[in-house]
Amino acid sequence: MKKTHVKTNDVIFQTVTKVVAFIIIIYSLHLFFSGHYTPGGGFIGGLMTASAFVLMLLAFDIKTVVNTLQVDYIKLTATGLLIAVLTGVGSFFFDVPFLTHTFDYVQLPLLGKTALATAVLFDLGVYLVVIGVTMTIIQTIGETE
Repeated sequence: MKKTHVKTNDVIFQTVTKVVAFIIIIYSLHLFFSGHYTPGGGFIGGLMTASAFVLMLLAFDIKTVVNTLQVDYIKLTATGLLIAVLTGVGSFFFDVPFLTHTFDYVQLPLLGKTALATAVLFDLGVYLVVIGVTMTIIQTIGETE
């Protein structure tokens, strides 16, 4: 006799997930941007974002999440890796060692004097790679079950 797994109608869980996933993603962006001066950065920000996506996979079925997000995680991983590598290679154009980063202060509207660092680009690449790899692994495991 074949057992079939029927997903129950978890309205409360799905509603709470929508709010909590939004909060997790916002906090992951905060960790991403504060990672240059305090603990955080692209790796932990990417893990937090992937955890929000996993929470959505738990609350909803995989088809709903895939149709909602419509992200090719393999291409996301490749894009992140390309950004990270190009950030490192960019230092060669200025005759400095690989992955040498620099920063400058700029005056931005509403934000005032803000430091912009090239390390943000490298962290963006790491952020995208972590999300892409984590979600590829999770979805591969989920699809085989």
